Amino acid sequence: MNALEALRASRNENTVIAATLAARLGHERLWPMDDHSSDRYGPDPKAYVAAIRKACENPANARRSAMFGGIEAQIDTPEKALALYRHYNGPEMAPIAFESDYGAALEEPSPQGYGRLYVTSWETRNLRMAANIRDLMGPTPGMRTLVIVGASHKAYLDTYLDQMHDVRIVDVPTLLK
Repeated sequence: MNALEALRASRNENTVIAATLAARLGHERLWPMDDHSSDRYGPDPKAYVAAIRKACENPANARRSAMFGGIEAQIDTPEKALALYRHYNGPEMAPIAFESDYGAALEEPSPQGYGRLYVTSWETRNLRMAANIRDLMGPTPGMRTLVIVGASHKAYLDTYLDQMHDVRIVDVPTLLK
């Protein structure tokens, strides 16, 4: 029971958006596509976390934070939430996300290669997510699928899924009107 309550109270795209939307549309279930199975932290998780946090202390991340701080602090209407989602999902965000996070991690200098481990884990996670989405769609040609993920996954999933022969990507801004 405690685990269910923790899930209900969590603030992520599964509980805040997906479950609510599915219930409103009369869908009986959500299909998981992200299981974090690629998350690895090496033999010393504390050192790993410290190295990645230090790598993320960079000018690009400061710019990224400044872009959203004012908007996030003022989310008090559905219109403002949609404006934030549009901003998060804009085409200019993929390079900014990379530069401030994964690109910075690739430069992380630890002898253990924590930054490379972080990037490897991230790329593997996105590949698995794309594979799970494609696998779900396979048995039902023409199936429409709404994928709700954190914005930093978007460019990866768009790129991977766009390579599939029977998948058509509909861009988020056309849906967030």
